[in-house]
Amino acid sequence: MANSPPALEVQRLTKVYKTARAVDGIDFALSPGSITGLLGGNGAGKTTTIAMIMGLVTPTSGSVRVLGAEMPRQRYRVLHRMNFESPYVDMPMRLTVRQNLKVFGMIYGVPDLNERIGEIAAQLDLVDLLDRPTGKLSAGQKTRVSLAKALINRPDILLLDEPTASLDPDTADWVRGRLEDYRREYSATVLLASHNMVEVERLCDRVIIMKRGRIEDDASPAVLLTRYGRHTLEEVFLDVARGRAHVQEAAQ
Repeated sequence: MANSPPALEVQRLTKVYKTARAVDGIDFALSPGSITGLLGGNGAGKTTTIAMIMGLVTPTSGSVRVLGAEMPRQRYRVLHRMNFESPYVDMPMRLTVRQNLKVFGMIYGVPDLNERIGEIAAQLDLVDLLDRPTGKLSAGQKTRVSLAKALINRPDILLLDEPTASLDPDTADWVRGRLEDYRREYSATVLLASHNMVEVERLCDRVIIMKRGRIEDDASPAVLLTRYGRHTLEEVFLDVARGRAHVQEAAQ
């Protein structure tokens, strides 16, 4: 993997809305099979960055390449190899779980779709829910359905926005375990936007911290903890958000 081309790469990526620079000239590249956390407070530019990676928003300047395709111009080449999951995006509530998964599977052109639905339902403990209306499910059940939708096409690139928001600790831990299993089995590249620092510490081998549209820091969780002289990523996040200096570096 070390000598492989990046699965995802952004260069000097910028998005300006009138006079506001939502994303301000950022650069990063993700290795195939990696899980990277994208952190930042509200308004830091995370959502806009993900939207540009998906080809939903056109950059003002700079470039995005996903699996070698230039986004959004060549997005037709790779959209079937990507997917997105967020508990804030609802699926049609009147459709059953099976119907929802069938619709999204057809959109992605998933072969042997009924077989794939049965397979992923078994993996995510959804078999008993397949014929229930999605709107009748609990928050935890809806999250599992949303994750099933995101994995239905076995994506090589998985973009996650707060995947365990509002879940109890047990359900959240279960969801994280399934994400780890998927990454290992399919060598998928995952970009995780989250405010849950326990989640980021557990899942991510790299963390990118954004503030006011720019990248403030980019390193492994262990390096960040050492750099800031902190015990948790939450403390590191607060240092960056509040403009505090690198404690260890300042002391040297």
